Amino acid sequence: MPYSETVIEQAGPETTLNNAGVKIFYRTYGHGPTKALLIIGLAGTHESWGPQIKGLTGTDKPNDQDDDGILSDDSGIGEGVEVCAFDNRGMGRSSVPTHKSDYTTTIMAKDSINLLDHLGWKKAHIIGHSMGAMIACKLAAMVPERVLSLALLNVTGGGFECFPKLDRQTLSIAIRFLKAKTPEQRAAVDLDTHYSKDYLEENIGSNTRRAILYQQYVKGISETGMQSKYGFDGQLNACWLHKITKPEIERIRSAGFLVSVIHGRHDVIAQICYARRLAQRLYPVARMVDLHGGHLVSHERTEEVNKALIELIKASEMKKIPTDWTNLSIENPGYFKKRLAFVRSSSEGKIAASSASFILEMFQRFLLFLFGILVLAFEHARRAFRVVKPVKVGPSLT
Repeated sequence: MPYSETVIEQAGPETTLNNAGVKIFYRTYGHGPTKALLIIGLAGTHESWGPQIKGLTGTDKPNDQDDDGILSDDSGIGEGVEVCAFDNRGMGRSSVPTHKSDYTTTIMAKDSINLLDHLGWKKAHIIGHSMGAMIACKLAAMVPERVLSLALLNVTGGGFECFPKLDRQTLSIAIRFLKAKTPEQRAAVDLDTHYSKDYLEENIGSNTRRAILYQQYVKGISETGMQSKYGFDGQLNACWLHKITKPEIERIRSAGFLVSVIHGRHDVIAQICYARRLAQRLYPVARMVDLHGGHLVSHERTEEVNKALIELIKASEMKKIPTDWTNLSIENPGYFKKRLAFVRSSSEGKIAASSASFILEMFQRFLLFLFGILVLAFEHARRAFRVVKPVKVGPSLT
């Protein structure tokens, strides 16, 4: 089986097998001079990239299982594409470190860089989804000279931006997710987090798409197994601690490669407003592509996503200049500049209205934070309830 290994240079007395040498399971697909590295998100495996692997290379058969090496390339990209997809640490067939400190987007970006070294790829197109897009941002900031282009699918800036939109639906999803202990329970909640409601309710023959996908999800989760607690907590920790600094943004903007930020408008996990904000910070090298879809827009709108990725790769090969690439405007300021301008304008006769609006928005942020605290409290209470078992008292003998 193909593995890349990350080895700690100085192993201390507390070093475990997991973090002494983290093995990353990967597979390559297709053949050609164009290289693309696919970085999946939280709780996902390399197989989650299936529609993009097929769309970019023309095959879904791994190269280590390829007998004749003759593959059709339907992507329309020059002489062909070779992609690499892998399981992040903490998931799938890769190692599962037991300490949360072994999971940050910077550490996981180093895993990706080590994989590029292992493959002998000096440069590649970097494509990330959700947490994988956060890792891709870190990679691009750390080694911009090795990035040909950067595609960020359903991305946020990490930290509080990882909180979903606060409503009844997302609260229900969060509680069901924490309670899910079987492949069937996990499959049911995954469908609601991955896809838009109307997509799930579409009829495919005599069944709804939800019913068909549910069976596929149960089978997939049963085969790969539920993610371990160490892996889930660690990857979640990486998302929460993630942050792209101004110097990192500047390194990405000035590196000379193009960026596509691709997002589903009905994503209940990663809100599209944060993706737009990141795209605006990356102006003029970024293009914003918003599609009708959920968090797994790469599956829900496969053709549109693959088209956007191919356009990015072709534009990079053609050395298209940023101003011809971007669909954003320099006149469109960032979020906080908008808020500041709004408050300033309100001082010219509309102080009360602007203050009320600004306070309302701050209150919504507080509710998002409170939502996160409540979810954590619920999980701790559930664990405590398991430990404290009621004691049966028999009838009195007197």
